[in-house]
Amino acid sequence: QVQVVESGGGLVQPGGSLRLSCACSESIASFYIVGWFREAPGKPREYVATIGDGFIQYSASAQDRFTISRDNAKNTIYLQMNTLKPEDTALYHCYVDPSPTLLRIWGRGTQVTVSS
Repeated sequence: QVQVVESGGGLVQPGGSLRLSCACSESIASFYIVGWFREAPGKPREYVATIGDGFIQYSASAQDRFTISRDNAKNTIYLQMNTLKPEDTALYHCYVDPSPTLLRIWGRGTQVTVSS
């Protein structure tokens, strides 16, 4: 059973940066897509970013501030977040899609709080 575990969340002041990591229990080199969503209290789960074979996509709120990357050798996915805003406060979940036909696998999340 593939598992993913997020880390790197915390409390940061507005304008600050954080780098989230998502460690996968299996090789991600052949996975279809991997990415991040986030959940803020009282709001639906929101798409953040995706990385696949030859493409990267971001939500409008993440574009120009966040950078998604993957290190296949370490089986890890990253989300570099810069110029953080209070509205970025959320529980950030990593996901992996091993193939287009298999179920998406989610991590439990890592909390990011942006506050002065």
